[in-house]
Amino acid sequence: MGLSKTPAIVLKSRKWGDADRIVTFFTLKHGKVRGVARGARRMKSRFGSALEPFVHCDLDLFEKQGDSLYRISQASIRQSFYTLRDSLETITGAARLANLAGAVTADGDAVPRVFHALLEGFRAIGQSEDAATTAALYELEILRFAGYLPHLERCNSCQSTATDRWFFSPRAGGTLCGPCARHEPVRCALISPASLAFFRQALRMDPALLPRLKATAPVREELRDAIELYVDYVAGRSLPKSGVLFAAERRSTYRRTPSPVASGNANRV
Repeated sequence: MGLSKTPAIVLKSRKWGDADRIVTFFTLKHGKVRGVARGARRMKSRFGSALEPFVHCDLDLFEKQGDSLYRISQASIRQSFYTLRDSLETITGAARLANLAGAVTADGDAVPRVFHALLEGFRAIGQSEDAATTAALYELEILRFAGYLPHLERCNSCQSTATDRWFFSPRAGGTLCGPCARHEPVRCALISPASLAFFRQALRMDPALLPRLKATAPVREELRDAIELYVDYVAGRSLPKSGVLFAAERRSTYRRTPSPVASGNANRV
């Protein structure tokens, strides 16, 4: 490929050697790629903050034959999304989107609609009063465009359209009736009629319009539970959950610092 220029979103990075970084991007033209940024950790690096997580940038990549890592020659910031770092909730929401995009796409497989859903998701989370629910809605969009569209019109096992209670099964990729859900080998999330209607409406909407959706607290809770189950099942691992992180943050924020003397001596189916 030689030299290539492409819009990109930084998913994550890690230290490499004494002064370099290996960065994972989701690019518009080449999908998920990894590259090495020489000297990125030096004080006067030409990259500046362009390789920070969540940054939307214009990327110059050079591919060397036989090398699995690209060489990153230039990265220019389009949008830094610095507001995503203002709270633990927005950081967690954005991180879930980035982790999911990396988990459900193959290296080098361009999926422009996932790229744009990730970008729209970052923008929406930064402006949302309920970052956790907004992130869940855009996780749903990423799953849809990656080929994991949930099926919500009938029971995905017996095909029934009538039941007294609906459940969401991550293994089945959609709804199950009560009797079928009892035989599932994985946990299923209970879905009320209101939550199911909201779920279906979200899947019909343009991704840019998702922040306009409003839901009651019980519907938001059920929606997040179902989507988190599905995301973790598809990704093959548990992604960070805001509730757990907030609980840990609250405990650590108000923990009393021990004195020097004392420190020498704490819905299933």
